[in-house]
Amino acid sequence: MMKLKVYADRMSQPSRAVIIFCKVNGIQFDEVLISLAKRQQLSPEFKDINPLGKVPAIVDGRLKLFESHAILIYLSSAFPSVADHWYPNDLSKRAKIHSVLDWHHTNLRRGAAGYVLNSVLGPALGLPLNPKAAAEAEQLLTKSLSTLETFWLKGNAKFLLGSNQPSIADLSLVCELMQLQVLDDKDRLRLLSTHKKVEQWIENTKKATMPHFDETHEILFKVKEGFQKRREMGTLSKPGLQPKI
Repeated sequence: MMKLKVYADRMSQPSRAVIIFCKVNGIQFDEVLISLAKRQQLSPEFKDINPLGKVPAIVDGRLKLFESHAILIYLSSAFPSVADHWYPNDLSKRAKIHSVLDWHHTNLRRGAAGYVLNSVLGPALGLPLNPKAAAEAEQLLTKSLSTLETFWLKGNAKFLLGSNQPSIADLSLVCELMQLQVLDDKDRLRLLSTHKKVEQWIENTKKATMPHFDETHEILFKVKEGFQKRREMGTLSKPGLQPKI
């Protein structure tokens, strides 16, 4: 059997979710770096795997698959080492997980990724900062965090949908919110600190996936340090400056 290949950039939230999932569940894989900062996702070699030029993607035998939620569902179903709570056999639980994942794309992910990209990260990927888009994304992010707090995390359960153990939905959404780490600390606290349940759930998901969670996020903390240094020096977000990831 050929070993599973995971094409990823750990700066990408969905890439991290797939890598952590494989590590936590003892799935053997080769990680192939596709650097977004170097535009490697647009190379002909990678587009042979994912014609849409996005990470993550996997190759498992003859199967080439992209879109992180599809990958997580496939891995949960294909590898017997995966514990049932990640993607339960129970159809009604599965349906609810799909419902969170579908919601995530156009709400939490759009808000969080849009805000980080347009307020901090853009120049590192060759894009200008866009304050108007950042403000719109922040509104959506704030609304999504409230929905998480009042609906998806209602009751006293440790994880989404009233579960006591994490599912692929918890991992996907928490990896998304970890991207807020690259923001200035006071900015991040302003967005998150009013959502105590969300903060606790992030902690619960981290704990359930240690040590792989922290190890896979190391790159993000390095980038955060770089941004922090430039903030202190006053060289961040000025026109014409292109920070390098």
